Amino acid sequence: MPPGNEYAAEQLKNQGNAHFKNGEYEAAETLYSQAIQKNSKNPLLFTNRANARLKLEKWEGVIDDCIRSIELMKENMKAFFYLAQAQLSINHPNEALSSALMAYDLCTHSAQQTSNAATISALVLKCKKAKWDIRERERIRRRADLLAELEATLETEYKKDVDDIEARIEKQEVGRIEGQEEKEERKKEFEKKRDDLRTAFTLSDPEHLQKREVPDYLVDGITFEIMHDPVVTKNGRSYERATIIEHLKRSATDPLTREPLTIAELRPNIALKEACTEFMEQNSGWVYDCEDGEMDRDSRWAHLSSW
Repeated sequence: MPPGNEYAAEQLKNQGNAHFKNGEYEAAETLYSQAIQKNSKNPLLFTNRANARLKLEKWEGVIDDCIRSIELMKENMKAFFYLAQAQLSINHPNEALSSALMAYDLCTHSAQQTSNAATISALVLKCKKAKWDIRERERIRRRADLLAELEATLETEYKKDVDDIEARIEKQEVGRIEGQEEKEERKKEFEKKRDDLRTAFTLSDPEHLQKREVPDYLVDGITFEIMHDPVVTKNGRSYERATIIEHLKRSATDPLTREPLTIAELRPNIALKEACTEFMEQNSGWVYDCEDGEMDRDSRWAHLSSW
């Protein structure tokens, strides 16, 4: 490749970054595409475009960009991170979870692990929630044919509403931001109706009235969420890896006992990890509210745009 092309690609990428920072995602996507035409061997250009396409909800484009980036650089944390989000958005939670776990593994084994581990861990948990929701829905549908029919009707109506909004955006009858806000509102309405419907059916079935609770020893003492990658301190106390590392960046002490503690003193708690996994596999339904304690989407993107 001529040296001039590499320089031109870098200039186009920088221009794209400026537009992305200003929230001009379509312009950023165009500039990243031009940069790729100049230098198609740079994996970072594909992840930059994938990031812009995520904001534009061009899921298939994100997936294509991430796969091409990974082909060029196998240990590509950002590509797996973006890939997981796109896969989750098109309702492929199993694939999304696999990609998110790959991103998390690359993060925790890199020199930069403390910068991004909490954000990627939150995505892992979100993917698990989506996967769990599907399994729970199938369990409920097997138990009640009528509920399945009613849920399908609600889902069909919701998808029709989303398609109508998307069509209005394409016709420029509404702005993209206004359209996205309307889609979010429709999603909340759909989820509330679905949850109210499930509650009604559950209450009509005494066999499933028993309250499901997470044992205290499976819950991280910092975020109060069930752990998926616990580590144990020298004093025998366990935490979620990402959250205890983030804490130790600010203060080299155990957050509960206040005793001196360093990242080097943390060890994987394999037995507890197996217990957490077993509990989640054996219990139907999601075991905690994944939304509480997480950064909102815009905050996450502001954080990720600095990578």
